[in-house]
Amino acid sequence: MKLYYSPGACSLSPHIVLKESGLAFEAIAAPTKTHKLADGTDYYTINPLGYVPFLVLDDGRTLHEGPAIVQYIADQVPEKELAPANGSWERYKLQEWLNTISTELHKGFSPLFTPGMPEQAKEMAKTRLISRLNWVDGELAAKTYLLGDTFTVADAYLFVVASWGKHVGIDIAGLANLSAFVARIGARPGVQAAMRAEGLLK
Repeated sequence: MKLYYSPGACSLSPHIVLKESGLAFEAIAAPTKTHKLADGTDYYTINPLGYVPFLVLDDGRTLHEGPAIVQYIADQVPEKELAPANGSWERYKLQEWLNTISTELHKGFSPLFTPGMPEQAKEMAKTRLISRLNWVDGELAAKTYLLGDTFTVADAYLFVVASWGKHVGIDIAGLANLSAFVARIGARPGVQAAMRAEGLLK
């Protein structure tokens, strides 16, 4: 299978999950600024939406939403326990977290990365985002991972999104639980392998 990604974007989440899974895959850079692949191919001819992540299976089927992609990957290797079993209460909690990260955090950062966004709009977005991050910090109290003691695909997603703060003036250093979580996830070999592959670590 092929994963199209842009370095440091939300596509880092499925990239991490693929490294954690041990599955064979090809990672292809599709920079969101140029939409050009290394060989000059127009990325829009591959994914008409133009964004990442984009997963293409060997049989040609595709997925283009991170929360769906990471669950698909996890379900290919159930023995890795990257996601609880389908139908279990814990799986619904995983989906709850994936949705929360996607809509409340990931999309909350969007105005801060949008060129030309008025400063007032950015400040409003920051205020809302900081309140959500404070809530997440509370949810992580006395937990190693979002679902307790087991690393899941939701942890990979939260790690990526929470790490964006340093690029837009949101300092999470005062959020002890979230800061410790980011450091803990960042130390995982699979996470470091994905970040090195994207040129984010030396």
